[in-house]
Amino acid sequence: MVFGGFVAIAQVTRIIETTMALPKLIEIIPPSGPLQGAVTVPGSKSITNRALILAALADGETTLRGALWSEDTEVMVECLQEIGFMVNVTLDPSESCNRTITVYGGGGRVPRGGSIHQPLDLFVGNAGTAARFLAALVCLGEGYYRLHGVPRMHERPQAALLDALRELGYEVGSPNNRLPAVIRGGGPRQTACRVSIAESSQFASALLLSARVGGWRVEVADENAEESPYVAMTLKLAEIFPHAGGVFQVEPDASSGSYFWAAGLPAPASSGATPDPAALSVRVNHWPVSGWQIDQHFPDFYSRLASLPSSFPETIHSISRTTDLGDSIMTAIAMAPLLPAPIKFTGLGRLRLQECERVVALRTELARCGARIVEEGDTLSVQPSLLHGAEIDTYNDHRMAMCFAVLGLRVPGIQLRNPACVKKTFPNFFQKLALPAPHGLGVEIRNGTIDVPLEPGELFAD
Repeated sequence: MVFGGFVAIAQVTRIIETTMALPKLIEIIPPSGPLQGAVTVPGSKSITNRALILAALADGETTLRGALWSEDTEVMVECLQEIGFMVNVTLDPSESCNRTITVYGGGGRVPRGGSIHQPLDLFVGNAGTAARFLAALVCLGEGYYRLHGVPRMHERPQAALLDALRELGYEVGSPNNRLPAVIRGGGPRQTACRVSIAESSQFASALLLSARVGGWRVEVADENAEESPYVAMTLKLAEIFPHAGGVFQVEPDASSGSYFWAAGLPAPASSGATPDPAALSVRVNHWPVSGWQIDQHFPDFYSRLASLPSSFPETIHSISRTTDLGDSIMTAIAMAPLLPAPIKFTGLGRLRLQECERVVALRTELARCGARIVEEGDTLSVQPSLLHGAEIDTYNDHRMAMCFAVLGLRVPGIQLRNPACVKKTFPNFFQKLALPAPHGLGVEIRNGTIDVPLEPGELFAD
């Protein structure tokens, strides 16, 4: 089915938060006793942004329930609206950082872009999923589309995706194979391409999300698609998504949930206690079991790490970013100095190409806290360490801020610069830490500049 036309762009419903701006420096105060709580985390960013693309290409009206509403997903919605899709956004009464999003799909038709002299402008911020997924989507339209973002987004790799789009026959203008890029849509084409995911699995996901409508045959290189967790997620979502319209439920974000599972670790190794995974008293509600998110395995994985017996330095346990955990491996790395045994984290190359150079950032900030940590190639080796407080640079990276906030629950004196960067995927993260149990952890958070406690209403990142 093909729409005969497109209605005017809908305006996104915005919440007026009755909050004050998050201070530029905050301090996490370790609790005096065990933490307890059953926390709800917002929807998955990875699933939400994939579902938005699939909904735009679907026939008729698709309603996404439990969709994440954060900087990255808001960017995606605004870009779809700029392109010409009608998207309505309403509040979710069960979670303030989720939304119910209704997308009026065009049955595979993408609204026309601009001219070569005035392309349709799409600002993607620092949202890698939006940048990559939209680059493939606009190829199905006609006319010209210009994708650009913040300076860090212009540094992140795009070459493998842009080359694949050219192989499919689309015109892509980018002097250095990065953003900004101007893409000329040409509609569906029964053709094939080969894409490398050595730098990012999002390149393959971008093509696969639009492949059904585009008529593209996509060969994934450098890694078996079925063994790449985020490519596998894309394939599963594309298979079960209601392409004729309907309702799709977005599950909670497992990467975001990892911080609260880690917060439930009963005692750090430096205290002399061996953690008992059965003693974890913090839970995440509605924990995903679909198998779509590799990080759904974090609770079991981390509990096993926490209960490892102490060993000599030469007995090192290994965890891979490629096969074991996704973004939640950062949570494990940040907490690793408190665990009983040495751990080697491998396959971290892609972390270097994300919101910041995460391998260097993790090594630098953990060392600042006194951790014994060594970087060799794309591997970080972490020894059990006695940590101390420090002022942590978050590198404008949401996951750096959340990882070290959880470390601050165990180590006195952890202060975070620019904590508001969590707005990228989890704007109410610090509120969840501060709210009383059972809906939060009841943690005290202080303004690091003037040393006064902050109320939950002062902890929303906008």
